[in-house]
Formats: sequence, structure tokens, C-alpha cells
Amino acid sequence: MLDSANTAQRVEEILNDHKGMEGALLPILHAVQAEFGHVPQESLPIIAKALNLSRAEVHGVMSFYHDFRAAPAGRHVVKLCRAESCQSMGADRVAGHARQALGLDWHETSADGRVTLEPVFCLGLCACGPAAIVDGKLHGRLDEAKVDAILRDLDLGGAK
Repeated sequence: MLDSANTAQRVEEILNDHKGMEGALLPILHAVQAEFGHVPQESLPIIAKALNLSRAEVHGVMSFYHDFRAAPAGRHVVKLCRAESCQSMGADRVAGHARQALGLDWHETSADGRVTLEPVFCLGLCACGPAAIVDGKLHGRLDEAKVDAILRDLDLGGAK
């Protein structure tokens, strides 16, 4: 759990690091997420005030970009490509299998905090689809057996 006073103090430090930067909102949001693992709700009004933006504008930018998180991710992050090229190679079937194996839907984190499942739109592995990125490591030519092997390697087999 985050301490609100420490969160506010660290957000102020991040704002100072970006002072005077043109178009600073995205770099600030990235820095806040790098610091906390997500963008804490209590940081949004602080950022809005410092940049002379409305809270709605800051929230809108944060919620528009799928890489920003409102809550911490699991210890492992599984991102499955949902782009057309991967879909044409069976990504829907593979994604359905992964969702069932994990007992999660898109943007969900397991109750024990072990894994987060996210869609991603193009990893640049179009020739090797379906593709995924798991804890920063790219995986191509996925099928159900490869998904199961990845989950076993993460000790997630049967995670729910």
C-alpha cells in the first residue's frame, strides 16, 4: 500500500525533474509509473495542478494509453498480440486458451498478484504470429502448447 504523503512528495520531485519541459504530461506519467509500478489515483490532481490542466485531461491521457496502469500489475505480465496479422494466424484461439488457463480476462490481475493479462496491438513480429511478450521477452509462433509451456516456466500453470 502506498503512503499518500510519500507518494505526493515523490510525484512533486518527478514534476520538478520535468519542469519547463514542453509536452511534459506523457514523460511525467511514464516517470510516475516507473516509480510506483502504476499511476496512483492521488497523483492525478497533483500533476493536473502543476501542468495547469484539468484532472479530466490528465485522466483522459492516462486512460487513453493502454501502457499506463491505474493499479499495480502482477509479478508476471503476459501481453498477447491482438493485431490483424496475428489474428490471421490464430491469435484469437491462442488468446482464448491463455484466458482460460489463467482464469483472467484482458486487463485483469490474478487475486494473488502473480500475473496480469493484457492485449497489445502489434509487437512487430508479424511474420512470427501469433506473438506475445512475457515479462519483456518476445515469443513467436504461439499455439496452445507453447502458451502452456510459458505458463509452466513462470510457475503459472492452472493459475486462477
